[in-house]
Amino acid sequence: MIRPAATFSPRVALFALVTLAPVPLLAAGALWGGFWLLAALIYMSVFAFCLDQLAALSLGEDDAGREFPAATWLSALLGLVHFPLFALAVLAVAGRSGLAPAERVAAFFAFGLYFGQVSNSNAHELIHRGQRILFALGKWAFITHLFGHHASAHRLVHHVHVATPRDPNTARRGENFYRFAPRAWIGSFLEGLRAENARRQRSGADGVHPYATCLAGAALALGASALLAGPAGVAAHLALAAYATMQLLLSDYVQHYGLRRTIGPDGRPEPVSPAHSWDSPRWFSGLLMLNAPRHADHHMHPTRPFPALQQPDDAPKLPYGLPVMGAIALWPARWRRLMDRRLPPPDLPPPER
Repeated sequence: MIRPAATFSPRVALFALVTLAPVPLLAAGALWGGFWLLAALIYMSVFAFCLDQLAALSLGEDDAGREFPAATWLSALLGLVHFPLFALAVLAVAGRSGLAPAERVAAFFAFGLYFGQVSNSNAHELIHRGQRILFALGKWAFITHLFGHHASAHRLVHHVHVATPRDPNTARRGENFYRFAPRAWIGSFLEGLRAENARRQRSGADGVHPYATCLAGAALALGASALLAGPAGVAAHLALAAYATMQLLLSDYVQHYGLRRTIGPDGRPEPVSPAHSWDSPRWFSGLLMLNAPRHADHHMHPTRPFPALQQPDDAPKLPYGLPVMGAIALWPARWRRLMDRRLPPPDLPPPER
């Protein structure tokens, strides 16, 4: 039951302001190009980085047990906005938009950053919600990115086996991103399929297989882009989806790199703890990504709404914001110099904190 005191939260209003601000800029950029596209691109990159650095702090924490109905409405709104925004992106990049070539490139990166940082984070939030309609909204957002199986693999594989060799989305010590990304994409597809098949067998489900929905939905999404802008629209859709998915895989890579759960004598891993995820306590990127950088608490409490996520003291901390760490991960030598010294010794449990 929702308590009256939980019906409004200034914190959720701040999340709404930061996540929705780029939407009119992107829409105007798709229509008129020029300043609007530049403003959207700067907001999603330089502006976000500077605010994180100028005020390298956390916004603090709300009551972990508090309910946030406004956060559910915000997630639903962001989920619904994603679909027309993706269509606008395809038109801006590949359609008869009247944009100059340089403007089309700017549109690709501006829209792509929004899909990678905001749409992905929001879809992730939605697939952890109990209501079917919210889960479906998040799943279909991933389907437009041609990554619909993530709705299965993330919940049934990653959250169960995180920080163990059985999780394809946990990066190993010394593994660079370019080796990790194909292993994680293919591995999550296959392991998610196995997990869904096992779940359906246990429950006796006989409806449409979730993977069938994902594959048919991806074909439908590409068909819509073909109707919007022909073969160039399909190419733009593929490129935008790849860019958004690369950012999601970068988040997975960064947030679990090199961390391992200790395997006991019985062959079972220790329980998941805050020590098995990297946190990034930066305020603006936290707002932009719906607190996705508070990853340790999310793994401890997967259904906790994003405004209530905490920052455990014993979670290892990243030296920069999550988007910046993702960029550094593209430079493997620099990444290893920065991160390997922060890891616990190999084959040993994390130190007491």
